[in-house]
Amino acid sequence: MVSLPSFEFDDKILAQGAEISRKLDQLRQEKFPPDAKKTLRRFAMAEVAHYLGVSPNNLKRLHLEGKGPEPLVVSGGRRFYDAKQMIELRHYLDKNGRSDAKKYVPQRKGSEKLQVIAVVNFKGGSGKTTTTAHLGQHLALTGHRVLAVDLDPQASLSALHGFQPEIDQNSSLYDALRYDDERKPIRDIILPTNFPLLDIVPANLELQEYEYDTPLAMQTSQEGKRFFTRLGTSLAEVDDTYDVVIIDCPPQLGYLTLTALTAATSVLITVHPQMLDLMSMSQFLLMLGNITRTIKKVGANVNMDWLRYLITRYEPMDIPQAQMLGFMQSILAEEILKSPMVKSTAISDAGLTKQTLYEVERANFNRDTYDRAIECMDAVNFEIQALIHQAWGRQ
Repeated sequence: MVSLPSFEFDDKILAQGAEISRKLDQLRQEKFPPDAKKTLRRFAMAEVAHYLGVSPNNLKRLHLEGKGPEPLVVSGGRRFYDAKQMIELRHYLDKNGRSDAKKYVPQRKGSEKLQVIAVVNFKGGSGKTTTTAHLGQHLALTGHRVLAVDLDPQASLSALHGFQPEIDQNSSLYDALRYDDERKPIRDIILPTNFPLLDIVPANLELQEYEYDTPLAMQTSQEGKRFFTRLGTSLAEVDDTYDVVIIDCPPQLGYLTLTALTAATSVLITVHPQMLDLMSMSQFLLMLGNITRTIKKVGANVNMDWLRYLITRYEPMDIPQAQMLGFMQSILAEEILKSPMVKSTAISDAGLTKQTLYEVERANFNRDTYDRAIECMDAVNFEIQALIHQAWGRQ
């Protein structure tokens, strides 16, 4: 019997990681030439009307009267607007609409505080990053100024927005949280995305250093003992720039997640309706509650405007899943979002090209499949948007 040859584990995985990274960058260069930056498609007039909250006929009338930005008109008279023109339309409607009409520019005003949403789950594969990406893009399309923060060292949210950390060498939030003299203002690490009202703080593997630095700093400095204030302090620097911050937390209950939760004004927990996932979530909640109670005793301020559970990857025809959803609803009642996120091949197919439902062209998919997925996604995101506005005291 021939024995297997031994090998140096570190050498092998470093080489394989580098080769995968190189191939992914090659694919990105092919997908987004010449500068490997993501662009954004134009939106059909019906889509624009949907996100602006007006009728398509209203937009058509504006164009025929020569008002507002000039859309691209294709054969058959179909009209398309890019994302910047959608913002122009908002401001035009806000300025020229009836005095009793609702405001089309939803950005916060006066005493309305910055909304910081932490998207969390202890278990990977719950749809956390997909939820964060689509929520951020939806809020941008509906006129909000959004900052997405990728707090997961695996950087999946960053990848969805066209950033590849090992190639791009971008800074991460670690540079705004670190305890030494190299700490940077958060403004210096924020990057624009292909959505005009959406910026991002990308992630990289260096974020993991915060998990090692913090317990050491807790032993040697007051800053370490109050680690939970660091993200809130950083976000205060950009308080006047954004309406909503959405944080994609890592799938573990470490210092990064605790730092995010103490900066948050609300929490969204994603959960797949399966027994093992629910068991994992129950342990996560018990650990989180105990740790939160401990850090509150040393001065952490953990006050939330809302907490909601989002059912993800839901298959309505799956009887065990439907039973599990009913079980959760009997316990959590009003804190489960009314709209579950249904499992869809449209989302996974879009992800193959590192895109979201809001980026892909409907014509590239089975239209019924795409329409069901986007309708479901919008229902989830409009429900969360309503919670944000409710926290601001709006009707």
